[in-house]
Amino acid sequence: MDPAKPSIEISDVVVSTAGRDAGEWFYVIDEDPIYLFLANGKDRTVEKPKRKKRKHVEKVLRSETRVAGKIKNGDKVLNGELRRDLASLARSMQAKT
Repeated sequence: MDPAKPSIEISDVVVSTAGRDAGEWFYVIDEDPIYLFLANGKDRTVEKPKRKKRKHVEKVLRSETRVAGKIKNGDKVLNGELRRDLASLARSMQAKT
């Protein structure tokens, strides 16, 4: 693990930096030492998350939303909730810049 990169945990919001999904935002649904399992509710659903290596994503922020809390607690999360939350976070981040 690169010490310069912030650690990525379950319920964090990340952006893909490599592959055909580069630039897309995802929630981290699950993790193991090498891979992160990512979902955005659209192309990659909670039922079929994207497996991506840690080095190919960049942490955007530590989300404190209701959806992030549900993911962290292991509660059922709907794909629509993920889509709405990620769209809202992306809009708020663009408004800040």
